[in-house]
Amino acid sequence: MPSAAMWLDGLLSPPGGKRFNFIVALRAALGSTLRPRTARRVARAIPEVPGRTPHVTLVGAGPGDPDLLTVAAARAISQAEVILYDHLVGPGILALAQPGAELICVGKRSGQHSHSQEAINDLIAAQARSGRRTVRLKGGDPMIFGRAGEEIEHLERVGISVSVIPGITAALGCASSAGLSLTKRGVSRAVTFVTAHAREGDATEPDWARLADPKGTLAIYMGREAARRVGRGLTAGGLSPDTPVLAVENGCRPDERHHRTTLGAMAERGVAAGDGPTLLLIGWALESRVLEDGAAHAGDALGAGGHVGQRFGHD
Repeated sequence: MPSAAMWLDGLLSPPGGKRFNFIVALRAALGSTLRPRTARRVARAIPEVPGRTPHVTLVGAGPGDPDLLTVAAARAISQAEVILYDHLVGPGILALAQPGAELICVGKRSGQHSHSQEAINDLIAAQARSGRRTVRLKGGDPMIFGRAGEEIEHLERVGISVSVIPGITAALGCASSAGLSLTKRGVSRAVTFVTAHAREGDATEPDWARLADPKGTLAIYMGREAARRVGRGLTAGGLSPDTPVLAVENGCRPDERHHRTTLGAMAERGVAAGDGPTLLLIGWALESRVLEDGAAHAGDALGAGGHVGQRFGHD
């Protein structure tokens, strides 16, 4: 299957003419525009431009691999005049922006100073009112743990229309990259997406007893720092300590790594992941590719490439 970059390259290459290296040219043109900037300062500097109805396109960037963008997402990115992007959106995806597009980092990182959601909302609205084609670019799917609802509500409240282009969410991208099915007949009949990251000041714990379903699969987003807490909660909720766990770090990227363990071991030691974003996959549907292949090395890391199609021969 051709990548989004190849598709765009084809549009810009004349028939029979010399092939135009779209990615290389854009990477050279982007230069210093990739640098993050202060949301509040930029918002004050944007002028109102009459004649174009303010609109924001909310785009899912997928789990990291530019090849996993939808055609609609690649088109929106290539046509945008301003892109407000999260930290998890990689340079390969930003390189699809047109020359001269303004790239503004508004991402949040755990434990680091970042823009408040209110400031981000105001900045998106201000950019849309400037009359430029505005894309809000989020990692994975914007409607799953991406605060898209808050941004949509704010924009509609101030009279700015919004359209949404979905993306492949991290759980599905990581499962495909690892060659795992999250469901299995007679073993797993449901998949539950859970975030391990709570709103600041919210000490409420998930209902571990409800989540501890041995006939289901759990995908725990942003799970690295909360791995011990998740393991203890699920075992206390009744899930067997022998339940397989696969932690996928930097899913669908060239530096993707797999960390295999069991729920009981994770409750005691956490997962041996590095600093990259980490998704926890938990359940017996993973057994054949986690326990049987790695039971003797539970908790050890297994390197894995991040290109789904090449690794498993998919079209």
